[in-house]
Amino acid sequence: MKTGGLNRMALDRFFRRRRPQQQSGSDVPELWTQCPQCKESIYNRDLLGNAYVCPKCSHHLRLGAAQRVDVLLDEGSFTQLSGRVHPVDALDFHDTEAYTDRLERAQAKTGRPDAILSGSGTILNLPVTLAVMDFAFSGGSMGSVVGEEISRAAEHAAEQGTPLIIVTASGGARMQESALSLMQMAKTTVALETLAEQGLPYVSILSDPTTGGVTASFATIADVIVAEPGALIGFAGPRVIQQTIRQSLPEGFQRAEFLLSHGMVDAVVDRREQRPYLANLLGLLTRYEASA
Repeated sequence: MKTGGLNRMALDRFFRRRRPQQQSGSDVPELWTQCPQCKESIYNRDLLGNAYVCPKCSHHLRLGAAQRVDVLLDEGSFTQLSGRVHPVDALDFHDTEAYTDRLERAQAKTGRPDAILSGSGTILNLPVTLAVMDFAFSGGSMGSVVGEEISRAAEHAAEQGTPLIIVTASGGARMQESALSLMQMAKTTVALETLAEQGLPYVSILSDPTTGGVTASFATIADVIVAEPGALIGFAGPRVIQQTIRQSLPEGFQRAEFLLSHGMVDAVVDRREQRPYLANLLGLLTRYEASA
């Protein structure tokens, strides 16, 4: 009886073994991402292979600047041009905290000096100059550095004779730089004239969101304006517009599809189709034959 009791206890312990607990902490990589649209959990490797587009509902997830480069350019073709210009607090600006503290936090988060990454590369072997805004850096806000880097990218494209592609993701001008940030609207617009003078194409890709002073300047003066599906695009928010014009606004009036139907953008292109679309478009405009 005593031996049988011990055996039963051993069996009880065997079948009651605790399940292994999921580890937590910074050393454990995130393996899944939840789609913000349909709430589906997506394996990150599948998400990467699908250009960060939800395979269930086709929602386009927001990308970091480096991810955008990987999605658009041929593997291994990117040579970075930006990163040598750093922002300064010329106004000694303070609101709820010092501007310098905000900058340090954003730089630590993204690993770059400001909200833009630019360089040269190829799309299906077609040489291009690419500038990508990073929404993760202070909402992709445009300050003096963003304006300078876009101007330099335009100058580089003109010198090299390549098309320029700018991918926007921004909440608008950076308020901590006040009038200095607003000056970038004129600066970038003038810089892009060098491409027009040389007959080089400039393509703008509007991603979610593209708003404020970025929309009102270089984002919407391109030769071809492409938007991603569902992207929020506009200058001011719906509430501000409605209060100003005192009229009801149509549903989704600031989304890419509505703007396409009203002639504000030239095409809405799924991210998974952007590489061949851009290669064909730029090939026609430059008479350069792209190859897979």
